[in-house]
Order: sequence, then structure tokens, then C-alpha cells
Amino acid sequence: MPRGPVMEAATLRPMFQARRYQHCPTCGGQIEYRVPADDNRERATCTQCGAIHYENPLNVVGTLPVWGEQVLLCKRAIEPRLGKWTLPAGFMELGETLAEGAQRETVEEAGARIELENLYCVMNVVRVGQVHLFYRARLLSPDFDPGPETLEARLFHEHEIPWDEIAFHTIRETLQRFFDDRRSGRGYPLHTADIS
Repeated sequence: MPRGPVMEAATLRPMFQARRYQHCPTCGGQIEYRVPADDNRERATCTQCGAIHYENPLNVVGTLPVWGEQVLLCKRAIEPRLGKWTLPAGFMELGETLAEGAQRETVEEAGARIELENLYCVMNVVRVGQVHLFYRARLLSPDFDPGPETLEARLFHEHEIPWDEIAFHTIRETLQRFFDDRRSGRGYPLHTADIS
């Protein structure tokens, strides 16, 4: 099987370089960013105990809930983007699957009952070290009970969407792809994108 060109270590450096660590979570020692002997990029390394701490992308999971011809959006009650509209989504927690996280976030943010459908959008947001994953979902009821992170949960037809008030680029991309797919009548394939 043919292989692609070997990448030089310098080309493997990420565009986004998190610097979360200053002190070692293991012993409290000073952290220094350096390339370990068996690695190809800088890692948070303790100068006292030698522990290496890996910083990896965070997963944001959510849903695109649909009721008939309408989609559910939530108005954010928290920063960032307070007062802007978003799909119900948030950070995945340890001990849960993508699907469980998406369902949990939908309940927490919108108080919505849903049935998950296919994984619909996977978007890499490299500059902030995140991957956003959205499932299509069928709402089981048009009644919502938003949690403390949401000012309002509301259904919108496509022509009613407040496009200028959408909180994040990944939400806009997901909604646009959904409406395009619905118009095409060809189904709802998995979409992937790199968001710069």
C-alpha cells in the first residue's frame, strides 16, 4: 500500500498551542514546555517529577432538534455570546458517549425531549482547540423547560432564523447545511468542515 510523504517534525506543530499548565497537577512543580525524547511536539513537562501532561482538543457535542418544519434554538444566558442564539450544545463530559453528551446538553439547555438521529456535522475549530459534533434530533414535544444557561428556547422556521444573532460559526454552518439538505431532498449525510 503506497504511503504519503513523511512529514517533518516541524510541520507537525499545531497552529493552536494551549498553554494551560504553569504548575504540575501531580507534584506542584514548575511546568516547562519541551519536546520529550520520544515525541514530536512540545508537551507540558514538570521540571521536578518529570510528569508529562497532554493538552488535547475538547469535544463540544449537541443536537439540531427538529419539530416538523421548525428547528429549536436556545438564547444564551451566559458568556461567551450572551443573548445570542445557538443550538443546544456544550462540552462532553468524561464517562459519557457522544450521543449521551448531546442528549444531556439538549435536556440541560432546552429542557427538550428528543430522539437522536444520525451524527450530522463534525467541525474542527483548531484555533480554539475544539471539535464540534452535532446530531440531528426529532423533538418528541414542542414544550421546553430551559435550564439556567438559556434565556429562551424557541422553534424557528428557516425564514425566521435570526441569522445576525447566531452565537457561533459552527452553529451557522450546521443550520445552513441542514436547510440546504432539506431543500435538496437527498437526505442528511454526515458533513465535515474545518472552521478557521
